[in-house]
Amino acid sequence: MGYKMGVYEERCWGCRACEVACRIGNNMDLKNGPITVIEDGPRNEGGRLVTSFRIRVCRHCENPPCVDACPESVIFKTEEGIVLIEEERCTGCGSCEGSCPYGAIFFDPVSGKAVKCDMCQDRIEAGLYPYCAEGICMGDCIKVNL
Repeated sequence: MGYKMGVYEERCWGCRACEVACRIGNNMDLKNGPITVIEDGPRNEGGRLVTSFRIRVCRHCENPPCVDACPESVIFKTEEGIVLIEEERCTGCGSCEGSCPYGAIFFDPVSGKAVKCDMCQDRIEAGLYPYCAEGICMGDCIKVNL
């Protein structure tokens, strides 16, 4: 069985609850994390000011381009459908970063290694939802099937 992550940006109103839940739950720096909500606007659409939001997070693609882009073969997809990085083997070359259509891979400035969402693999294995999809978002923007 493969896990799927659905991201519904049209529902997002920028509360950033997913960011906070991910970073606190995973004991991460609140400035950088595997999920980021990006404000797009305000912009003029037909005389109205409109703001929308993009959610930068790994979608754990069916055919992830980052897997093929990594020359060291340190990015892989598990049988369950979770795309992971073997961070200890990552050389920090940056090939994966540009290959992601969602901009979901970034480099840790301290380690120089690629970092991305691991779908809270430890929680998934325990039958729990990832922190970002645990009903924390009032817009219900991120869904994971278990």
